[in-house]
Formats: sequence, C-alpha cells, structure tokens
Amino acid sequence: MVSNQHLRLFILCFCLVNTAFIAATEDENNERKPYIVYMGEATENSHVEAAENHHNLLLTVIGDESKAREVKIYSYGKNINGFAARLYPHEAEKLSREDGVVSVFKNTQRQLHTTRSWDFLGFVESKYKRSVALESNIIVGVLDTGIDIDSPSFDDKGVGPPPAKWKGKCVTGNNFTRCNNKVIGAKYFHIDQEGLPDGKGDSPADYDGHGTHTSSTIAGVSPLIRFVFFLFNCYSVSWNRRKTRYALFQIKVCWESGCTDMDMLAAFDEAISDGVDVISISIGGSSLPFFEDPIAIGAFHAMKKGILTMCSAGNNGPGLFTVSNLAPWVMTVAANSLDRKFETVVKLGNGLTASGISLNGFSPSEKMYPLTSGTLASNLSAGGYGEPSTCESGTLGEDKVMGKVVYCEAGREEGGNGQDHVVRSLKGAGVIVQLLEPTDMATSTVIAGSYVFFEDGTKISEYINSTKNPQAVIFKTKTTKMVAPSIASFSARGPQRISPNILKPDISAPGLNILAAYSKLASVTGYSDDNRKTLFTIMSGTSMACPHAAAAAAYVKSFHPDWSPAAIKSALMTTATPMRIKGDEAELSYGSGQINPRRAIHPGLVYDIAEDAYLRFLCKEGYNSTTIGLLIAGKKNNTTKTEYRCENYKRGLGSDGLNYPSMHKQVSSTDTKVSEVFYRSVTNVGYGPSNYVAKVWAPKGLRVEVVPKAMSFERPGEKKNFKVMIDGVWDEIMRGIVSASVEWDDSRGHLVRSPILLFRSGNNYN
Repeated sequence: MVSNQHLRLFILCFCLVNTAFIAATEDENNERKPYIVYMGEATENSHVEAAENHHNLLLTVIGDESKAREVKIYSYGKNINGFAARLYPHEAEKLSREDGVVSVFKNTQRQLHTTRSWDFLGFVESKYKRSVALESNIIVGVLDTGIDIDSPSFDDKGVGPPPAKWKGKCVTGNNFTRCNNKVIGAKYFHIDQEGLPDGKGDSPADYDGHGTHTSSTIAGVSPLIRFVFFLFNCYSVSWNRRKTRYALFQIKVCWESGCTDMDMLAAFDEAISDGVDVISISIGGSSLPFFEDPIAIGAFHAMKKGILTMCSAGNNGPGLFTVSNLAPWVMTVAANSLDRKFETVVKLGNGLTASGISLNGFSPSEKMYPLTSGTLASNLSAGGYGEPSTCESGTLGEDKVMGKVVYCEAGREEGGNGQDHVVRSLKGAGVIVQLLEPTDMATSTVIAGSYVFFEDGTKISEYINSTKNPQAVIFKTKTTKMVAPSIASFSARGPQRISPNILKPDISAPGLNILAAYSKLASVTGYSDDNRKTLFTIMSGTSMACPHAAAAAAYVKSFHPDWSPAAIKSALMTTATPMRIKGDEAELSYGSGQINPRRAIHPGLVYDIAEDAYLRFLCKEGYNSTTIGLLIAGKKNNTTKTEYRCENYKRGLGSDGLNYPSMHKQVSSTDTKVSEVFYRSVTNVGYGPSNYVAKVWAPKGLRVEVVPKAMSFERPGEKKNFKVMIDGVWDEIMRGIVSASVEWDDSRGHLVRSPILLFRSGNNYN
C-alpha cells in the first residue's frame, strides 16, 4: 500500500517532469528569434571586453557556454552598450530583469518612408550665403538602401579631400568598387546573415534607388540638369542648382525584406564614432517607448556626441496619431508640396476629359484606342476566384485586353503588382485606375497610365457601358502650377501617444514629387521585368522630406559648428515659414512650418536643450533612475561612479517639462477648461545688444499671456527665461484642435516663432 507521503512525492515529481517537458516542447515549437538587449551608454572599456561581458550575461540566462556563444549575433560597444541574440521569449524576459539592462525587445523589420525643391525654398545658388570652407568639413551620415557611386550627382570634381576628423572606411563589394571625395565612406550592415533576400550579395550598392535619391537631395553637385524624364518625355525640369560640398557617408541598412532594428542600431554606433555631424534616416515603424526603439536609442547617443538626427515622420497620413519617430531629441520631418503638380489627361471617345495623376512618359501613337473595363475583360467563370473589376492578376483574358485601354476600379493585390503591370502583361495599350481617395502623389507606370478621382472614374465606367464602341486615349504627363506649400496627403499626422505633450512632427520640407538621382541598378517602376533605367527620377514620401531638412541642418551647422543639436533644431523650427494651406489638422500635420534655411542661419534666439534637461524630462515622463543612470553610464567623480537619482534633480517644469521650441498639450475629452503653463529659456545668438517684444496670436476664447512681455540682451550667449500661460473655456463651437502662437520680435529682422497647439480627444479625433 502506498502512503500519502509517497503519493504526494510521486505527484510532485510527475508535475516537475511534465512541466519541464512542456517547456522543452514550447522551446522546440517556438524557434529562437532575434532580440536586442540594450544596456545604455558604452563605457571606456574595449569593444572586445564589452563583447565578453555580453557573453557572460547571456551565459547566466542560458546556462550553456557553447550555446551562449552560438546564439549571440552581434555586440554593440563603441557608443551604445548592448547586443543582439537569438532568444526564446522566456530568456528575453529573464534578461530584461538583469542588472544593467535597460530594455529587451524583438528585432523587427521597419520600412522606408517612401529638382526644383531647393529653388522653391528660396535656396538659389546665386542668392544664398555660404561658408564654403566649413561646408567642406560637414559630414552627413545617411542610413538607407545604399548608394550608386556612379551617379553624376556624386561627381567629386573640384571637391577637396575628406575632413581630417573623418574616421570611417569605404567598404566595397558587388557593384560598388570605390568612394570619392563626395561620398567619402560607405558601409553596410546585414547582421542576421541567414540568407541574402535580394540574391545580389552584401555591399553598399543601391538596388532600390531610395538611398541614391535621398543622398543626392542632401549633397547632389549637378549645377543644372535639363532633365528629359525617362529620357523620352517631352517636358523638362531644372534640378538641384546647389553645389554643396557636404561629404556623405552612406550606411546601407535596408534590404529587400526591409530594415532591421539590429542593423540600424549598429549603423548608429558606427556613424557616431566615424565623425558625422548630422544623421538622416528616412525609415520608421510602429511607435514604441523610446528605449525599445532603435532609432530613438541611436539618436539619443548621437545627441550626446553633438550629432543631430533627422527622421521622416512616416507615410500613414492623413489620419491622426500616425506620426512616427517621436523622441524629442530627434527632428521629425513631414512632407509638403512644391508649387508643381503632374497631370495626366484622359480623353474619351465622346469628347469628355478627366485630369488624372501619374508619371506617364508614353506618347500615344493613335488618336484613340479601344476602351474596355476589367469587368468586361474578365476571363472568370461564375464562382471564379478574384476581382476582375479591379484588374487583379489572373482575372482578365488576354484576348479581351490586347491593344486596348483598360479601366480598373480601385484596388491592388496585397504584396502584388499594380494594375499597370497586369494590363501590360496581357498586351494592353494602357490603363486608367480609379482612386478611392484623392491623392497628390504621382507614380510611374510601366505602360501608358493615369489614376483618376473617384467621380471621374464613375463617369468613365458609365461611358463604357453606354456605347458599343468605347474609346479613349491617355496623354503624356504634363506639369502645371499649384498653390503651395501644403502638406502631402500621405504625410503622417500627430498627435503622438508616447510623450503626448511634445508636438510631432516638428517641421515640414518638400517631399511630394521630388526629382533627384536614381540608381542605375533599379528599374523605373521597381518591377523586376521593367528594363527601363534612368539616372534621375521623381519620388514622394516623408523619406524625400527628411534629407531636405538634413541638408538644411548641415547648412546651419556650417555657420555655427559649435551649436548643439537642440540649438540647430530650434533655429530651423523658429524660423520656419507658416503653411499657406493649413488643412484641418493644422500644426499636427506640419509642426512649426516649412523649413527656411536662409533664415535659420540667423535665428536671433534659440531654445537650447542640454543632455541633463533631457534626463530631467525622462524623470518627469516616468523613467526610473536606474534606467537613466545606464543611459549615461554613471556620472564619474574622479574614480568613483555615482548613481543617477531623479529625486536629486529638479524635474522639467510646466505642462511639457522640456525647453521645446513648440508648445503642445493634449487634454481630456471631458475637460471644459484649459489652464496650462509652459516654461521656456532662450539664448541670444545675435551679434549685439537686442530688445525683443512678445507678440501673441490666439483664437477667441483662449487667453495666452507671456511673462515677461519684453526681454533685453546685452551680449551673445546670454540667457533669459519666460513663461507662457494659457487659459480658456473649451467652447462647444471649438474643434478638437486649437492653434495659437508666440513670436519674439526684435524689430531688426529676427522673428522667433513658436506654435501653440491644444488637442482635445473625442469629437471624431480619436
């Protein structure tokens, strides 16, 4: 007979064995995934010593020497302390509780946020002031898809040698054999080497075109190109009259499958050490807490070394709460229009015309072509799979499409090719695509094509179904003037959810239909079977806006090499041009306005932010002292390393707790009264004594008071404090967004403007 004690022991053993079996089974069923273990600021120890410390930390969690070395992918240790490793979820969770670890997060895939633009900003070469000697000492690091070194935009004729401070390298590889005095360095990071998704081998070469486009926007050198679009179009545009001398350092972090967190963090670590002055990164993803976001992490460490990071705001607009890259130490850039738009006119057999949008370089060889619709060209039997009305692949018959223009209702296969590609594969003559929502972004088509507004599409469909012999012709794209600037429809909007009282985006720059260099290794449309190549192309996205802002930051830096990243950012924001077309979202879509580089070199006053101020802000935001201490690797007092404690420092004051150039507050939907205070400090960067007076603009029902109303400065570098008090009642007729502004005027040409934006959730704004 078994005693109760033996029975309990048996049950306990069974449970332990069963639990271990289940855990082992779970591990087998859930393969290890790449994680990043972020540990704050790198110490002065060698990279080799840091890597060994990372191994020892892994060993404490995994418990097996060889397995710990096997699963570690990469060690960061130049400026950023941390490592990447393949972990099970329970191992990642255990590591997150270890001393010295700030955060542990999955390695995710992020995506790219995908002329005359400098002339539009008033940046004509013959008219703007330059500091050529200092320009030659400015290095801009670009994290992107690589670069085509053979593009004429990167011709280094007349450009001197790389700056003496440059510490980087030129890594060569497939289709990338050299750097020069314009592109002084190039590297790539493809850390997780489990398969090369593009099949082209690892190198800094640009097979996408995006990196070449953004890089040439920053530092293209062609003085004037009368560019014939796709080499056979009839219209021409002038491009990039600037002869900038900024040096470029291209770090390829984006591959065919996307841009991984671990690659981007490695690129930041490298760029900081190699001597860059500005970093431009047109990449983004979901909004995450700052120290689970590789861009926020990398930019924080860059800021500590005096480097300003420019980020694209994202392309998920026009909805609210879509903006990405939210850290206050980065500059987040929205996309605005130029004063040019592209029209592709469609004419029907009955004489009616519709003005669509595209980049169509095909001239019609006939006056009219037979016209059909996807519905009429269907090859599906009853009950077949697919939607022929939207011209999905496999739903149309070649005998019904060949030689005809095909009208397609709005739609696109997820991850597949567009309607233009489908119709061309069936030997169609052209394609007209109906848009569900209006767009201002022109895209290239692989055959004659135009995207028409919904109402025009409905009329075309009615025409097709009302006659036995419908006809149409698609004309070549032409350019027309438009009122500008306005924010592009795709540009992501605030407010943000991570730090709700910091206004994002910060600023806007041209990002709609931007002409710049393109890679010879990429096709015009991106389709693998499109054999057309071009040296220049037109692209849209906040990806295109970001390098404009990066170049503007480099321009300001060339005049003020000793300015902090926050001072440069402030100069760009407070001198920005208010948007001519505001839109419903107001400053939530464009921040302070469109960059104005010529004014930014002499802003008069700047809102500076030191590293300690960011730390006090993080304390106010709820980050704990241990985490913040790791970010700065401890404060050293002789040989003693002291612990950072939030309670020992004065936390950021007021509604936002940071000396930010804009002022923003999100209020509850139940709040009927507004009562906010913003504390600010400005530094005089003018040349002599000056007197500033505050000018306030506020809507009815909102009182904005500045104390003091006037400030006098005797010398450069002098600081003055003031506060802005906002009071009012949220009237029923008010929308969920209320704008105001404060502007400091010295009557000598300096206008230092800060937008104020209040946002109340609810009222269809959630």
